Amino acid sequence: MADPTLLDRHLVFVAGKGGAGKSTVTAALALLAARAGKRVLVCEVNAPQPRIAALLGAEGPVDAPGPRELLPGLHALNVLPAAAMHEYGLMVLRFRAVTHAVFENRLIRYFLRAIPSLAELVVLGKILHEARSRGPKGPRWDLVLVDAPATGHAIQLLRVPSALLDAVPAGPLRHDAEWMERLLVDPVQTAVALVTLPEETPVNEAIELDAQVRGVLGMSRAGLFVNAVPATRLAPAEVAALAGARDAPPPLGPAVRAATLASIRAEEARRHVGRLRAALDLPTTLLPLVPSVGWGPRQVEAVAGAIARAWQGGEEAAWTSCWGAG
Repeated sequence: MADPTLLDRHLVFVAGKGGAGKSTVTAALALLAARAGKRVLVCEVNAPQPRIAALLGAEGPVDAPGPRELLPGLHALNVLPAAAMHEYGLMVLRFRAVTHAVFENRLIRYFLRAIPSLAELVVLGKILHEARSRGPKGPRWDLVLVDAPATGHAIQLLRVPSALLDAVPAGPLRHDAEWMERLLVDPVQTAVALVTLPEETPVNEAIELDAQVRGVLGMSRAGLFVNAVPATRLAPAEVAALAGARDAPPPLGPAVRAATLASIRAEEARRHVGRLRAALDLPTTLLPLVPSVGWGPRQVEAVAGAIARAWQGGEEAAWTSCWGAG
């Protein structure tokens, strides 16, 4: 069972294979944190179609220029490279007119694109700047959640500061890389939460991602979420007892075949979860497969409820909140 102190971190990157449910888990964690009274910012990274607002049922413009309030205490921001570059330039050059003149120059834009990892640096810098930002009474955000890109791109993004420290001399760029790296590897403030599915390829990728987070990035891991775990509805003896009815006419035959397939899937999922637990020394939350055709606020609510119940009462309690949510 995952540790609920995950939400006590200041900066959490939610990472995993594309399609594993990172956005849903991010949205669910944001809901839980906001309902606990935290000021929450969810960052998406260069998303062509931002998903967090839709998952939380928020209406209005998809891409606001700054953090947009979706729910009380919960804001979202899609960090775009061009906008982050312009903002970074404004911070360095100080004057808006000069910044505009520089970044609208085609020749300068050409050379900027040629600088390795600069786009990733300013995107990550924008996220970390938000994490460090302060208001009149203290930090602007209690928790910044990042819906990170898929595995390879996430590692590339998070590795930029340390790579620059190995490559650039003293100066403003190195100074920025230094404070960014300090924040990323601070285990009190920052961590990575892994999301995967109970299937062979996502499990393999989660194990590899965990190794890179520890070895390449040197970052703390906050926990593992195994998404869409099918419930075990029939014991093996029950499946065997029904075998003779597989070829029966409808509705019995199709129902028995569907139940048998579901039992096989649940057993395979159990095996993959066992392999994850053997390979990763991480607190783990199993999230039930939500039986639903569509996907939106109601389903995110179900997942948030499953996480809360799992943290409070163990894995079995998580299933109670999700089945029947479709």
